[in-house]
Amino acid sequence: MYQDSDSIDQLRQSYLDKKEDIDHRLNYFRTVYNRSDNFIFKELCFCLLTPQSKARTCNTAIEKIYNNNLLFTATEKEIADNIKQIRFRNNKARYIILARDFFTTKDTKKISIKCEIDQFKDSIPELRHYLTKNIKGMGMKEASHFLRNIGKGEKIAILDRHILKNLKRYNIIDTIPTTITPKKYIEIEKTIQKFSKDTKIPMDALDLLFWSNETGEIFK
Repeated sequence: MYQDSDSIDQLRQSYLDKKEDIDHRLNYFRTVYNRSDNFIFKELCFCLLTPQSKARTCNTAIEKIYNNNLLFTATEKEIADNIKQIRFRNNKARYIILARDFFTTKDTKKISIKCEIDQFKDSIPELRHYLTKNIKGMGMKEASHFLRNIGKGEKIAILDRHILKNLKRYNIIDTIPTTITPKKYIEIEKTIQKFSKDTKIPMDALDLLFWSNETGEIFK
């Protein structure tokens, strides 16, 4: 059972109040995939930075190294030195280098990430599995976050602590799990999909709604 009907009604009203801003943000995400391979790769690296770090802080860090072209030329140490505000920066710098190597073509020496993504067409679950299998530091949450940020997250969930807190609040889940296996992740995700259908709030909008209710802003 969900939380009482008054709380659900309040959530729906909150969605209606924020719908214009939420739609604006989601529409932006849907345009991102039209950008360059380098820009798409930057979004992936942003998501690699986010575990246990604030999204705004991660965005500032990734924009700095992207704008200075360090994301594609710097060594692991140079990247680590430029993301000092990020927790576990040495590990995350290594993840960025490994991801860069993975998506760099041997012939052109350039990032070719969209070509890899396009192989999966509309199979988002398979694409997410591919990312978690091949990109070090990218779990289900980070892969889902990345896919949402490039306009491919309409039916998937980003299970960060803000979202989990709201899932518990509305009795969508009974308890907040301390660890989430891929199997558990998909199980919770299906529960959210049902909640989304019941409340008529789209999955990707629901994520931003929960996030904004917790943080006071609609970001990414």
